[in-house]
Amino acid sequence: MTGRVEAVCVSGTDLPAVAGRKPVRTGIDKRLVEGRVAVGEHGLDGDVQVNRKYHGGDGQQVYAYAQEDADWWAAELGRELPPGRFGENLRTTGVDLTHAVLGERWRVGTALLEVTAPRIPCANFARFWDVPQLVKRFTAHGAPGAYLRVLETGELGAGDLVELVHRPDHGVTVDLVFRAWTTQKYRAAELAPALDVLPERNRAKAAERIAARTVPAG
Repeated sequence: MTGRVEAVCVSGTDLPAVAGRKPVRTGIDKRLVEGRVAVGEHGLDGDVQVNRKYHGGDGQQVYAYAQEDADWWAAELGRELPPGRFGENLRTTGVDLTHAVLGERWRVGTALLEVTAPRIPCANFARFWDVPQLVKRFTAHGAPGAYLRVLETGELGAGDLVELVHRPDHGVTVDLVFRAWTTQKYRAAELAPALDVLPERNRAKAAERIAARTVPAG
């Protein structure tokens, strides 16, 4: 696999608020960055995660979304969806993010990134887009994009190749995790081979679900 980074986006400090019973600030509206961007141990330079309970941290330092999937949503909704509208840091082409294997590693620029999990849509995402039932529609369609862990810091920019340097053979994909966490929870036991790759905040709950769905030997 060799894909490409089409755009790099960060949220910056001028964060919008999304409507609701209690308006909240969100880092989902990310903006294009020109030139090279430093990738640190906590993510891209200038990026902000407002709610650290659910965003950022180990295994969620960087979020990638594919242009091919964005094009599907643009046609579905009849609107333009430029880079950053999914809250992504990297808009890619030529990378099948949905079927990426957890633990596969990419060299992007001088940084080394590892696929860790799908993005699960939330109410703020739906409010930001102002699309009724968006969470339900996003879940039904799939194509959630991929969270990435920073294994080696460096820098990257639009036009950089996304080069696959390692792929585990356990077969646990972003799509499988997404389904096991949403519409097909009975598949939780299938995630066991990749449990240690998941973001730290997800491992305990995932382990509980795996144990509940695993039939004891004998």
